Amino acid sequence: MSDSDHPIIEEREDGPLVVTGIRSMTGAQGAAMDVKPVMALCRCGESKNKPYCDGSHKDAGFQSRGGTPAGRDWLISYEGSDVTVTYNPLLCSHAAECGRLASHIFNPAQQPWVQPDNGTRPEVEAVVAACPSGALALDGPKHMYADRTEITIERNGPYWVNGVELAESSLAEGASGRKYVLCRCGMSGNKPYCDGTHRDAGWKSDD
Repeated sequence: MSDSDHPIIEEREDGPLVVTGIRSMTGAQGAAMDVKPVMALCRCGESKNKPYCDGSHKDAGFQSRGGTPAGRDWLISYEGSDVTVTYNPLLCSHAAECGRLASHIFNPAQQPWVQPDNGTRPEVEAVVAACPSGALALDGPKHMYADRTEITIERNGPYWVNGVELAESSLAEGASGRKYVLCRCGMSGNKPYCDGTHRDAGWKSDD
């Protein structure tokens, strides 16, 4: 099997993410980016050539692990009459796609914050598909997937990965192996995954 038939992301200890065999990547400004058979992507947050690694992790003293995750690894169910939504806080990157698309169903200001009966099943499914991290799923858990490039770079945020295996990954309960978000600010307490720390820290990627 050739690399192009089996795209994969590998961590380098205290270094970049090495991406092999992907076919598509969207930049932080929304434009398609050229991809190479092998690319090293920055995850320390310090590269002057983002999203690519320029070796800055060495001077920055970046560490592949460490810190305390922002969320717990547990699967919560929100039952509706027609559809039940599951949520794992450990996986959430706080991209807020759920609130943007359907705040009447997914609203942190209400209790519980997910109320499936406030909308239709298609609305719930659209949000589950849009969730980049896989934190939201349908009961099962059953994941749904949006039509995205294999790597989408969130402006001032993480890498949204779609359909690419992460080598030697340690997935949380109910996680998807096909869609997840990877930290690129260097501050997540759940590396290599994003835990939303970039948002709380006001991190700017300048790319």
